[in-house]
Amino acid sequence: MGEDGALMVSGERQAVSGEAIVRRLGRVEYEPTWRAMQDFTAQRTPDTSDELWLLEHPPVYTLGQAGKPEHLIAATDIPVVPIDRGGQITYHGPGQVVAYVLVDLRRRGYGIRELVTRMEQAVIDALAAVGVSAERQAGAPGVYVAGAKIAALGLRVKHGCTYHGLALNVDMDLRPFAAINPCGYAGMRVTQCRDLGVDSNVTAWAQQLEQALRRTIYS
Repeated sequence: MGEDGALMVSGERQAVSGEAIVRRLGRVEYEPTWRAMQDFTAQRTPDTSDELWLLEHPPVYTLGQAGKPEHLIAATDIPVVPIDRGGQITYHGPGQVVAYVLVDLRRRGYGIRELVTRMEQAVIDALAAVGVSAERQAGAPGVYVAGAKIAALGLRVKHGCTYHGLALNVDMDLRPFAAINPCGYAGMRVTQCRDLGVDSNVTAWAQQLEQALRRTIYS
């Protein structure tokens, strides 16, 4: 972090993936990361490389720009941050792999719906590699295993470029999800890799997700 609390990303370890730069940021606070995504998007030019940020957040609820506060259904001491992505309320916490996709859609040649499909496919592919059958649900972006949500997804598009991304539940405390209607759906069940009996190493899953996203979005 900088002296003003801003997230410093320029000095982070980088890996080039085709036209994209991958940044592995570790565990970082939510709001400075969000502001850094906004700044990156505002400053990018047609020649700016796309980026993929992989990280975890400390416990936080985020409420999308059209989100309804009533979807927080129980009092907690976890902060709620109103933000500018689509969708309703979700939870981020340690043990969850977050992937922020900073993509110039005009240069990629596809639109936001196609990007959502590609992001979901990356998660489906990564889970299939360890024998877990996952799927989409019509009208409810994200990825599900036997009807329980394992990955949430939300994006913002500005001047044809995206930020925000997806969150994959790996090995986390799922209890904070009970205080919300996840993504605005009352009674929605959530799950994670650990509870499915597969590898629950967060670093390994970040690598798996990175490889899958490289294939579906950045190749």
